[in-house]
Amino acid sequence: MRSYNPDLTPPWKRSAPVPEVPADRDLVVEEVTTGFCGAVIRCEAGTVTLEDRFGKHRVFPLDPRGFLLEGRVVTLIRPSAAPTRPTRTASGSVAVPGARARVARAGRIYVEGRHDAELVERVWGDDLRIEGVVVEYLEGVDDLPSIVADFAPAQDARLGVLVDHLVPGSKESRIAAQVTSPDVLVVGHPYIDVWEAVKPSSLGIRAWPQVPRGQDWKTGVCRALGWPENTGAAWQHILSRVTSYKDLEPELLGRVEELIDFVTSP
Repeated sequence: MRSYNPDLTPPWKRSAPVPEVPADRDLVVEEVTTGFCGAVIRCEAGTVTLEDRFGKHRVFPLDPRGFLLEGRVVTLIRPSAAPTRPTRTASGSVAVPGARARVARAGRIYVEGRHDAELVERVWGDDLRIEGVVVEYLEGVDDLPSIVADFAPAQDARLGVLVDHLVPGSKESRIAAQVTSPDVLVVGHPYIDVWEAVKPSSLGIRAWPQVPRGQDWKTGVCRALGWPENTGAAWQHILSRVTSYKDLEPELLGRVEELIDFVTSP
C-alpha cells in the first residue's frame, strides 16, 4: 500500500510560491542576503554573475527565492537556449527591430584612425545607422584645421571630431584649439591610443602596461603583455572582446554620445 504523508504545516506558515524568472542578460536584480544589485552578465549551471554600476562582478547560486526583481522575491532560473531578440543595442540604447538605416546626414563624425572607427562601429553601429550618421577616419589630426575648412561645416551639416590623447599641453590639444567653428565639436579621451579605452577586465589583464617614451606604444603593449608583436592581430583580439558599452571606459563612452547628440541635434 502506498504511504501518504500529508503536509500538516498550517496554511499561514507555508511559503507562498514565487515566480520563476529566466536570468536573461542585462536583467537587473538584487541578491536577497547581501543586497548586491546588478545586471546579469552570465548564467551558467547553478550560478549567475551580476555586474553592479561600478563594474564589480559577483557570482551567486541560483537558490530558490534568492533574488528581488523590482522589489518582489523571485527564483532565477537558467534561460532557455532558444534565441531571443535583443532589447538593447551594444551601446545600451533600446533596440528597434526591423528599423531601416536612415539616409546619411550631411553631418559627419571624424575619428583619428581605423581602430577608432571600428570600435565606434562595434558599439554604436546600430544607433548610427538609425540616425544616418557616417563615421570616417582621418589617419591622424595633424591637418585637422584644413580638413575642417574643406568640410565647410554648417548648421545643417555639423561635424564632430573624436581625438586621442586630448589632454592639456598635448600636441592634439593645440591642434584642436585651432578649430573654432560653432558647427564643429572637437572632444577627446585621455588615452594615448583608443586601445586603452577598452577595460582591462574585458581582456583578462590587470591593467594596460606603461610603455617607455620613445617606444612605439602598440608594439610596447604587445611586448609587455607577452603577445606576438603583430599590432593588427592584437587589435583584432582586443576588438573581439568588446561586446557592449560595458567593455569600454566612461571617458570614451561619454565623448562618443556627446558627438552623436551634437551631429543629430536639430
